[in-house]
Amino acid sequence: MRLLELAPDGQLSLTKDLISDVPPYAILSHTWGADGEEITFQEVVNASEQTRSKAGYRKILFCGEQAARDNLEYFWVDTCCIDKSNNTELSEAINSMFRWYRNAAKCYVYLTDVSVEHGEHDDPRRSWELPFRRSRWFTRGWTLQELIAPRSVEFFSAEGTPIGDKTSLEKDVHDITGIAIQALQGCPLEDFTVDERMTWAKTRRTTREEDKAYSLLGIFDVCMPLIYGEGEENALRRLRGEISAHEGELDLPFAVEAPFNAYQRQHEPACLENTRSDLLSKIYNWIDGPDEASIFWLNGFAGTGKSTIARTVARKYDKERRLGASFFFVKGGGDVGGASKLFTTIATQLARRVPNLRQHICDAVAKHRDIYNQSLRDQWACLVLEPLSKLKTDGHEGHSLYVLVIDALDECSDENTIRIIPQLLAEARSLKNMRLRIFLTSRPEVPIRHSFLQIPGTVHQDFVLHSISPPIIDQDIRIFLKHDLRLIAQERSLGPDWPSNEAIGLLVQRASGLFIWAATACRFIRQGKRFAPKRLETIVSSSDSSSTAPEKHLNQIYITVLKQSVSDEYTDEEKKDLCRMLREILGSIVILLSPLSLQSLSLLLSVSDEDIFQSLGDLHSIVDIPQVEKQPLRIHHPSFRDFLLDQDRCTDLDFWVNDKQAHHKLMDQCIRLMSSSLKQDICAVEKPGVLVQDTENSRIRRRIPPELQYACLYWTQHLQKSSKRLFDNDQVHKFLQEHLLYWLEALAWIGKLSEGFYMISSLESLTNNSDHPLLAGFTWDAKRFLLYNKAVIEQAPLQIYCSALVFAPSTSIVRKYFENHIPKWIRNRPKVLPGWNALVQTIESHSYNVRRVAFSDDGLLVSATVDRMVRLWDPNSGALLHTLHKLYDPSDDDNAINVGFSDGLLALAENDGAIQLWDAKSGAFYKTVDIRQPGKSGPKITVVAISNGLLATGSKMGTIAIWDSISGACLHTLEGHSSNIVHLAFSSVATLASQCRSTIKLWNASSGKLLETLDHAGNFLAISPNGKLLGWTTMLKGYHSIKLWKSSWTVPRTLRGHNNLINAIAFSRDNRLLASASHDYTIKLWDTSSGVLKMSLYDRSIVLINDLAFSPNGKILAAAICTGFIQTMEPQLRCKADKDTRTAFGPNIWPCLFA
Repeated sequence: MRLLELAPDGQLSLTKDLISDVPPYAILSHTWGADGEEITFQEVVNASEQTRSKAGYRKILFCGEQAARDNLEYFWVDTCCIDKSNNTELSEAINSMFRWYRNAAKCYVYLTDVSVEHGEHDDPRRSWELPFRRSRWFTRGWTLQELIAPRSVEFFSAEGTPIGDKTSLEKDVHDITGIAIQALQGCPLEDFTVDERMTWAKTRRTTREEDKAYSLLGIFDVCMPLIYGEGEENALRRLRGEISAHEGELDLPFAVEAPFNAYQRQHEPACLENTRSDLLSKIYNWIDGPDEASIFWLNGFAGTGKSTIARTVARKYDKERRLGASFFFVKGGGDVGGASKLFTTIATQLARRVPNLRQHICDAVAKHRDIYNQSLRDQWACLVLEPLSKLKTDGHEGHSLYVLVIDALDECSDENTIRIIPQLLAEARSLKNMRLRIFLTSRPEVPIRHSFLQIPGTVHQDFVLHSISPPIIDQDIRIFLKHDLRLIAQERSLGPDWPSNEAIGLLVQRASGLFIWAATACRFIRQGKRFAPKRLETIVSSSDSSSTAPEKHLNQIYITVLKQSVSDEYTDEEKKDLCRMLREILGSIVILLSPLSLQSLSLLLSVSDEDIFQSLGDLHSIVDIPQVEKQPLRIHHPSFRDFLLDQDRCTDLDFWVNDKQAHHKLMDQCIRLMSSSLKQDICAVEKPGVLVQDTENSRIRRRIPPELQYACLYWTQHLQKSSKRLFDNDQVHKFLQEHLLYWLEALAWIGKLSEGFYMISSLESLTNNSDHPLLAGFTWDAKRFLLYNKAVIEQAPLQIYCSALVFAPSTSIVRKYFENHIPKWIRNRPKVLPGWNALVQTIESHSYNVRRVAFSDDGLLVSATVDRMVRLWDPNSGALLHTLHKLYDPSDDDNAINVGFSDGLLALAENDGAIQLWDAKSGAFYKTVDIRQPGKSGPKITVVAISNGLLATGSKMGTIAIWDSISGACLHTLEGHSSNIVHLAFSSVATLASQCRSTIKLWNASSGKLLETLDHAGNFLAISPNGKLLGWTTMLKGYHSIKLWKSSWTVPRTLRGHNNLINAIAFSRDNRLLASASHDYTIKLWDTSSGVLKMSLYDRSIVLINDLAFSPNGKILAAAICTGFIQTMEPQLRCKADKDTRTAFGPNIWPCLFA
């Protein structure tokens, strides 16, 4: 690069082309003027008086003079430091531009359209604020990298007057550009997805269309040749290709606040030198030693210093470049308050830190495009274990050992997820080519303890932090107190003798082994500033020295801090008002389910931000109040939440927060905010066909700000936690009647419509149908409305007022309340059904033929596809829970889809004779039952079933084996069939039905005794749960029928009604119904006691059904569709439409969008 120098006489000169040893320089960012106005490279080389008369010279002169004021001799301006007549130099410059701006000591933004001298205002800011927001500089393509890349960006008016910098104007710049605060603060750009970075540039313009792509090279850290004339589309296509090659298409959800060194954690300390020495040595020896245990679980009570130790471990191995990843949970912390982004964040960090791992992870993402929507187990296996297993350890791919640090697992919001995570992490022991050491901290909560009990002791090493000898902990706390208090003494010039050794000794005694007590005390003392000595005296004198319980000392320090925030100079009435305000504000902060900034909390609570700031002004020792407005308020330690909500601990009732009342208050405020803010077309996109993916994130964030997003997402949870009862025509009912569609639209815009289903379901569960039928009816109808239309509303939210309402049944409650929201231009409305039909929803996530469906005992839905993938679903919401296993080689067409379900276990048969058992609820692998003989392949398994601890396998030889699912021992071999076993079915009482081509047999699986032989040929077989009924399909003399058999009957009964091939049958769990699906386009429900047809549902897609299954409660009938769908229906909702109307199922019916 060449740099400019400005001589005292205003003469400009250029340095030679600098390759290395580039001196410190300033750099100019500006918008180009009209042709001929800017100073070119040739004009600087051939200087003339005419050059100085150009408008562009003023900008260059400004930059040189400002650089001189900042003691910088050199500066760079794009108009004249690049020889644009040299295509090679131009290409090199454009590919280097981001780096040049990033390396600049100062970046000056010269805004020719912003003046500070126009108008007369008391507040000088008002003269330039509006022009600043409207400045052309924010609309140009090249200025994006000029804003993001430099460390220091300073804004100047047309007169050269300083306006502010990137830090002081952070909020304004964020609001104008939509660029994430973290990106403006210097977070690595890799932390942001490709799509998010693309949205930053979406509305920006460039003079040459190709520059739309070329100006983004630095944003994505890629290089490519310039081909002016190729057009914008081709240039962007090439850019996407380079990004894909560079990023490897690694575009995973990332929790920005999760790493130990995240910007938000920059002030959180590590262990001081000479503290925690023995424990840290133990941890380091475990990490670097030969110990087989892959997990080190550090557990301890609140406030014992677990997170500080975790940061210390992470920092040490980060410096050694052996830290693979870190994830620090924070309760109610948004992305870090749950585990949805745990493994995607870990995978992203591993890809950056472990050489050559990125490509393996990228390959996994390319193979599993929707991996971030799949279960944690799938994410862990696909994104972490499998890529790591492919690394070589020949010295060319980095270290053979990496460390994962996961802190505060107990603060994860979902208890079920907490149970799963340790078991998944334990699978790291399977890695052969490298070692993954996982350092995990938490409180010793029951779910975590129970989870570790399920893991062999050789896999994990445990250490109880609060079991360390008290003298050792006291010495560490003494060192910490001396260090922090000496810093305070230096800040306040308190002299070398403050504090006294006696005072420190008393503080150590009061801390009772809790580091959080010592840290809170030091923050409280520091906050006192010139009154720091008085605050120290207050702590020492106010503590109950007779108490030995650590928790009581912590309670005392919190009460002391709170009382000190209420000045004695206030009147009693003022004190009362302040305490009320503190209860409301602090109570809200500690029970928020996702953190909010001071500004957002102010809007949510209807309390001025000034009142919140003033109220919390003396509470910095317990509340982290960030300097940046957009950053969230947080408490320093979760122990304060426990204290504030526990009346036995917070004994001063002026400060105690009743959590139910606080949740009720927040619920009220959420409903108030939503009622006043939500509206139709909240994002003002106008056209109903506009898709979420085509809408700028910045527009959505502006129209649905954080506090409104919070209200939409969490109001029902606050309602549940408040224990509030619901009634007809109450506050909740009226809100739904007026704002339901606005609320669902907003959820769709922010990508959270699925949560809407669970929220409506929670309302339904809180409503008594008999006592409050109006509200119960509304919530039920709203749930059906959402499930039926979810797929289309998620893509195009405004369709909720178009296709969703237009095609809703005429008696739908939602339709009745919101029919006036249907656009007026839809004049010819279609004829619709009078009520909701049996179809509840279509699950469309399969890309292959769905061959089997079944329900677990606790109501989970399992499916198996022809591509040999087994998936678990929530049948209520349609959410994918787990992808468990790939069964066979897809080329092996002879294999059936062999899946069995019972007692919470899922049995999957391998074609080599092994049976894998999986925990259906967690998706965790349980064990393998190996039925192979040593040195031989196992029998060719054609079908498998499981029930009550027994496994049954059928083979091509016509034999059936019964196995103990725990020990793997073979209990019985059942013989009698003459050909291939095509069906096995267990009842819930261990009666086993088996079928070959010519006979059906009934067995007592426990004893191996043959109970019955039926010489009947059939295609599909089912046994009732009580084991007393058998059903199978048959065709005799061209008639298709079902045979229903009971031991007390002389001959099977024949159920006639289908007039084509019957391809699936299933019994309900209460044994009363038999469902059948046929190629005659009907599903029929039969009464098993009488054989009477109770219901017939017609649809021309029913020919495509492969399997049927009833849920445990009998309310849901699931169907496996050969076109890759699963559909669920409520069979008790008999469809009353005529025979030519699609009523029950319909994978051929696709969402209809109005544009």
